[in-house]
Amino acid sequence: MSASIVAQLLWLESDTPEKPITMYINSPGGSVTSGMAIYDTMTYIKSPVSTVCVGGAASMAAILLAGGEAGKRFALPHSSIMIHQPLGGTRGQASDILIYANQIQRIREQSNKIMQYHLNKAKGTDKYSLEEVNDMMERDKYLSVDEALDLGVIDGILTKRTDKKEGEEKKTDG
Repeated sequence: MSASIVAQLLWLESDTPEKPITMYINSPGGSVTSGMAIYDTMTYIKSPVSTVCVGGAASMAAILLAGGEAGKRFALPHSSIMIHQPLGGTRGQASDILIYANQIQRIREQSNKIMQYHLNKAKGTDKYSLEEVNDMMERDKYLSVDEALDLGVIDGILTKRTDKKEGEEKKTDG
């Protein structure tokens, strides 16, 4: 699935680089490496990528939602957003388990830095330290759209599609 999304983003950008792309997200999350491929492509291409949560964005999908173009990250009113640290598990020899533990810790730090960047960018300040982001993502944290807006995961709540051009959605304060 991620390869298809990456290919679509690259194709849309190559077709019209200046045209905004809207990515609708309804996902329970999934593979961190697949999600990072999508995230890196979103930030790599010239086209601004607006993100819209329709239903739910959990785990890696919440990072993709937050990773949209600043000012262009939205959710529909009854959406649910869930953030947490990466999940995983392994079996094997002690040395292999240690290798895996180090890798998942590296992924956790990387994910937290990405969330910290986007939360602070939304607020226009360095409001959240890496330690605070680590604490907020320690366990499953479910957010209503109002909570996601206050935190800085999204920039607005969409209530009605308008006749405005794509990318000119109405923002609400809650």
